Amino acid sequence: MKTIPTTEAVGAILCHDLTRIVKDQVKEAKFRKGHVVRAEDIPVLLSMGKKNLFVWDLGEDMVHENEAAEILKEICLGPGLTPTPVKEGRISLMAEIPGLFVADEAKVRQINGLGEISVASRHSGFEVVPGQMSAAFKIIPLATRRDKLEKAQAIGAGRPLFEVKPYYPLTVGIVATGHEIYTGLIKDTFTPVVKQKVEKFGLTVVFETIVDDQLAEISGAINRLRAKNVDLIICTGGMSVDPDDLTPGAIKAAGAELVCYGTPVFPGAMFLVAYLDNKPVLGLPGCVMFERRTIFDVLLPRIAAKVRITPQEIQDLGLGGLCLNCLECVFPNCGFGKGPTYWPGSLDN
Repeated sequence: MKTIPTTEAVGAILCHDLTRIVKDQVKEAKFRKGHVVRAEDIPVLLSMGKKNLFVWDLGEDMVHENEAAEILKEICLGPGLTPTPVKEGRISLMAEIPGLFVADEAKVRQINGLGEISVASRHSGFEVVPGQMSAAFKIIPLATRRDKLEKAQAIGAGRPLFEVKPYYPLTVGIVATGHEIYTGLIKDTFTPVVKQKVEKFGLTVVFETIVDDQLAEISGAINRLRAKNVDLIICTGGMSVDPDDLTPGAIKAAGAELVCYGTPVFPGAMFLVAYLDNKPVLGLPGCVMFERRTIFDVLLPRIAAKVRITPQEIQDLGLGGLCLNCLECVFPNCGFGKGPTYWPGSLDN
């Protein structure tokens, strides 16, 4: 810290807040700690009685918080995000498009582990809409060592920490199963629910069919949709362990590669994910029809963004996989489907 004449302070960094007082009118912190003095600030400072200022003498090896934020922006900013102007050393990233927010969690942990750098974001793998804050970053002190930011740059090299993956205009085919629906005993109320959910993400249902509870009929319907080259096949019903529920077997018989049949998520324990010709096939249990939120809501944005679902991802959903059925549902702004809430070993201390 050093003292310099105000008239020579352009480009200098203030060490503390400077308050402007006008009797019976205003008392405010006109200039905040860390503010970089501009030419237009000089007359104002002089009118406040500030002939001299306390400013930081950073040296070549130190970086001011605003410059540090710009460096961190280069590391963090990926496609689908827009940065805010730097304010008090912080930049936020706002979603520019509707899509799936994705964070490189390992890199975020590494950079935060350097100390003096703060990078925060919403949970990875969930939907965002334009204008939603998705991540933010700054350094904790007013200035930090340049070599620390260089280490952050080395960690972040190759690809940005954050991005929003766009949804693709996928075509959807729905296979509704159930003897009672096929014979007209009851109306199919499942398909309208599925259509409403997928259309939210820009997907279009182009084929619908109802089949009897027969393995050959279900697998035949799946292969007919396969021949039509739809991007996503959804089978509704027939997912329990009842003897008449044959959908999982029919999906396998159609040649699909199974990712999971059953998940550690409630509602959604009997959910199925498979891939046929590298295109997803989903088996939806009955809970999707009557529960407000299920595993289908957790995974659908990822499927719409063409992110492949893996067995490990399904296993990880167990921690956070319990919907609390809140009176007012605020999903996805809640813990449902957020995956592990602690790192391995953190409960041992």
